[in-house]
Amino acid sequence: MGLFKKNKFKDVNLLELTPQRNYEYEEREEGLIDVLVPKFQDKVLGNVLQPKLKDKYIRANMDKFGSVTWLLIDGNKNVYEICEGLREEFGEEIEPVYDRVSLFISKLYKNKFIIFKEISEGKNYG
Repeated sequence: MGLFKKNKFKDVNLLELTPQRNYEYEEREEGLIDVLVPKFQDKVLGNVLQPKLKDKYIRANMDKFGSVTWLLIDGNKNVYEICEGLREEFGEEIEPVYDRVSLFISKLYKNKFIIFKEISEGKNYG
């Protein structure tokens, strides 16, 4: 599904992977999610500059689909189960669910918002 370009992940089925959140989040009044991405990933630089900042996070605002997806990413459900949860929540409005969720999950992974349990545990793929 285009998530992994490296040969060692070419046989991975994204729907079978279990995403885990890398960042904390806050819920806004409307029930939408803001993912809290630290402005500084480097601990030394962060310790020096962070105290001077009003907000130490960049807030990644999720829409209604992204918010529900983020909440379904609990480290226990695989991508297929997340898709089914979204289909239950939104019905036809979310279709084509597998394509949409695969693209969204791939972007979250690429931007380090999530990791995959199976990959972080070092399971052998390919």
